[in-house]
Amino acid sequence: MNFINRTINWFAGYYNQPTYRAIINVSLFAIITALFHYIWWGGLVQLLANYSWFEGFRAFMVQAVFTQSVWINEHIFGLKMIKQGVTMIFPNVGYITIEEACSGTKQFYQILVLFILFPGPWRHKLWYIPSAMLVMHMVNVARILILSLVLFVWPEQWDFIHLWILRPGYYVVIFLMWVLWIELFPIRFGAKTVTK
Repeated sequence: MNFINRTINWFAGYYNQPTYRAIINVSLFAIITALFHYIWWGGLVQLLANYSWFEGFRAFMVQAVFTQSVWINEHIFGLKMIKQGVTMIFPNVGYITIEEACSGTKQFYQILVLFILFPGPWRHKLWYIPSAMLVMHMVNVARILILSLVLFVWPEQWDFIHLWILRPGYYVVIFLMWVLWIELFPIRFGAKTVTK
């Protein structure tokens, strides 16, 4: 028990220094994110695809992103299109198909894993995780809307914007939500240190 107390005090001593706290928090965020990607692409997504609830959820999210994007494109932006399945065809311009990878499902699971594993009060995780998922869904719809507009104004840059700006944008938003979590609910590790 004395070893555990010394270890806690040693770690808390570093964690309570602002410079080390930032390094430890960012390192923990990076480790959780990297492990999630490794596990997701290492077979978890293929395993989940065997379950009807997962495929049903993914199909539901594809349809939700498509329906909401179509409504905003038509009613807010005034874009004319032909709808075919989950594809928006803009005559003489191009098309956008909402595929399973565009559903936001991976980002939902990433948020779930990140905030479950990252330290913090559970009573706040219960509302923060669904709120973060809602934000990610809105970001995903915004991403499709931006890509729709890019087809009209800058079509030659569509692939670049899709792959190198909007896709990494997901992770910027996840990082910002994590920063907000850290600011709202800082880890109180070592607040009650054990003395010798």
